[in-house]
Amino acid sequence: MASLKDAQQLTQELEDLVGQINSELQNGEVDFEKLVSVSDTLSERADGLAETFSSVNDALMQRLQGAKQGSSGGNSGGSRQGSRSESKSGSRS
Repeated sequence: MASLKDAQQLTQELEDLVGQINSELQNGEVDFEKLVSVSDTLSERADGLAETFSSVNDALMQRLQGAKQGSSGGNSGGSRQGSRSESKSGSRS
């Protein structure tokens, strides 16, 4: 699973790529092929960062929902247990 450390590494890569674009634009002799290449890489890394945040968010939400269901479940019997396992299998597809 992706972690916040992965996100930190990806944000550093994004900063480096943005720096390359800035440098190229300030250079005076702009290489548009290089700008396209760096921009494409930047876009791919940004998508990766979004996926990382989504994975972390999903994991946290699952744990919160599990804790919430566990604390409110108590003596209600097996029907609640069956409901939990169905929602978990449905959310992973």
